[in-house]
Amino acid sequence: MKRSLRALAAAGLLAAGSIVAVALGGTASADTQICEQYGSTTIGGKYVVQNNRWGTSAQQCINVTSTGFSITRADGSAPTNGAPVSYPSVFVGCHYTNCSPGTNLPVQVKNISSAPASISYNYVSGAIYDAAYDIWLDPSPKRDGVNQMEIMIWLNRQGPIQPIGSPVGNANIAGRSWEVWRGSNGSNNVISYVAPSAVSSFSFDALAFINDTRNRGAITNDWYLTSIQAGFEPWQGGVGLAVNSFSQSVNTGGNPPPTSTPPTTTPPPSGNAACTVTYKANAWNNGFTADVTVKNTGNSTINGWTMNYNLPSGQTITGAWNATVTQSGSAVTARNLSYNGTLSPGASTSFGYQATLNGSYSSPSSFTLNGTTCARG
Repeated sequence: MKRSLRALAAAGLLAAGSIVAVALGGTASADTQICEQYGSTTIGGKYVVQNNRWGTSAQQCINVTSTGFSITRADGSAPTNGAPVSYPSVFVGCHYTNCSPGTNLPVQVKNISSAPASISYNYVSGAIYDAAYDIWLDPSPKRDGVNQMEIMIWLNRQGPIQPIGSPVGNANIAGRSWEVWRGSNGSNNVISYVAPSAVSSFSFDALAFINDTRNRGAITNDWYLTSIQAGFEPWQGGVGLAVNSFSQSVNTGGNPPPTSTPPTTTPPPSGNAACTVTYKANAWNNGFTADVTVKNTGNSTINGWTMNYNLPSGQTITGAWNATVTQSGSAVTARNLSYNGTLSPGASTSFGYQATLNGSYSSPSSFTLNGTTCARG
């Protein structure tokens, strides 16, 4: 399922947080030093800590404690416009057949009732890195190889680095504001939630990020959560970076699927719907992506919006972002998410999707917003 690490790193295609096969080591009762490229050990009878130096042949060492780890040697470096040199991390679940002790993962999203998490980091200056909390999901109960969906929570980033893809909006999750990025590295899709400033400790429910990713159309409730990890992706330096503590549980009992109206706090649509729609598509032989921008050209605020239009024959939406998009036959319905439902006069918002294509490409001919026909931009 995966090209060689060397080829992926050279092409800049390895996902932030990508994991390679590691051999499960012993249990860290006292501090344990790991310098082996893919060496690992277990802590707390529940988690795996791994060195995972996949992007460089230079030496990297970590000191594993009973609650986390710290980087004690970091000789490698990588260009900041490519992939990082490593991903030392602590995780629960399964990655490349390395499963944490007694884990209940993989488990379907619809069976998760909560996923309480807590993380504490130590940061350093003079290095280029991100501090990442990674959530991996797949349509199958995968215990090896590359998962199809990676959620990255960027709690800190230092230096000229950025997530995979491009920004698609903002979200308020777990009491914080996040810039949301979306893209693909060629092996898996990635949605990243980037904190505007460094967060050194964070207690939250990881299910909130999974639900937001589902509401963006990237996964369904039938997908499987396979692992959750926390660590660092260094490009240069990093000695002294540490996960002081890590706690992650996954409780089962059911996560009700979304209804036809997504579970948000957005009120029912109100306000006039005088609007302009700009529709831009990038098509290839058997598929395309589309970016849709809607602008409120009326005189009053729109509180909650629903857009309707018909796709030409042979076009089928497979995933969407920045809106909840459903398709029945040729009819498409796009509804706002919790953070982009209010459009004051002159304001605009965008959403997009990917679709398969059977035949020649053409764009939709007309759009309505809250039942009113929009002008074309």
